[in-house]
Amino acid sequence: MENNTLLLKHTENMAFVTEINGFDLQLDGGKSDDNNPKGITPKKLLLASLAGCTAMDVAAMLKTMRVEFQAFSITVSAPIAEQHPKVYTELALVYTIKVQDKDKPKVEKAVHLSKTKYCGVSAMLGKAAPIPFEIHFLPWN
Repeated sequence: MENNTLLLKHTENMAFVTEINGFDLQLDGGKSDDNNPKGITPKKLLLASLAGCTAMDVAAMLKTMRVEFQAFSITVSAPIAEQHPKVYTELALVYTIKVQDKDKPKVEKAVHLSKTKYCGVSAMLGKAAPIPFEIHFLPWN
């Protein structure tokens, strides 16, 4: 069984650093003494992890399906509860992609498979909050 382990080190105030695959990742609580954050907040990193996981799934599946795309992005919108613990109450994904009309069903299939089968981040977070999604298709040039 694979096991992921990392070490997080305090650097100053609410700032921390970790190394992942040879890359330094700076985290910060967002409220530093000098109003100059040293990194990203853990909650926003969670959003980036969700978007990155499903984006990589979809891109890999589209490559396998031989679907060419000219643009691809994902927007994550996540309202935060007002009471502690201030968790995300929903993690809404909007996939925006430019493909030929004939390939739209393949994109829909790839997004569905990412959500239901492949994206481990989505599977974990989906136990804590709903993850609705929609796909916006841009016109092919």
